[in-house]
Amino acid sequence: MSLDDLRAVPGVATPPAATRGFVFNHTMLRVKDVTASLDFYTRVLGYQLLDKRDFPDAGFSLYFLAHVPSGTRIPEEDGERRLWLAGLAGVLELTHNHGTEQQEGAVYHDGNSEPRGFGHICVSVPDIQAACKRFDELQVPYQKRLEEGRMKHLAFIKDPDGYWVEIIANA
Repeated sequence: MSLDDLRAVPGVATPPAATRGFVFNHTMLRVKDVTASLDFYTRVLGYQLLDKRDFPDAGFSLYFLAHVPSGTRIPEEDGERRLWLAGLAGVLELTHNHGTEQQEGAVYHDGNSEPRGFGHICVSVPDIQAACKRFDELQVPYQKRLEEGRMKHLAFIKDPDGYWVEIIANA
C-alpha cells in the first residue's frame, strides 16, 4: 500500500504541527518476578537497564530498559539521564508490585486470552534464524515458531509472565 493510500484511510489525519517532537516513549508491563524478567529482557533480548525508581511507600518499583546503539553516550547523572530517557523511543518499563513474586500462579493477564486486550511487543533482529536458534539454546518458550503457521517470517516468544514478544527481521 502506498503512502498516498495510507493517508486516505478513514480516520487518518495529517499530524498537527502542535505534535511535532512527540515521541512514543515507552510501554509498561507489570511483572511478577522482577529478577526473572530483568534476566529475560537483558540476557535473552539484549535490553539495557537505564533507570530504576523505587516507591517503597506505594509498594512498587519501575525499571526502564531499551536497546541503545553501541557508542551512545548515556548520561551518568540521574536527572540528566531521566530527561534523556524521556526523549528516547521504544523504552520498555517493567513495573514490579512488591510481593507479587510470592503469589501462586500467574498474577497478570497477558491480554491474549479472553477477554483479549493487549497483544504483544515486538523486537526486530538482524538475523531471525540465528536469533531463534539462540532462543532454542536458551530454552525460551515459544508461542509460535518460525516454521509454524502461514507467516514463516516471524516468531513469537514468551517472557516469564507469558507476555508475547514478536520477533521480526530488520535486515
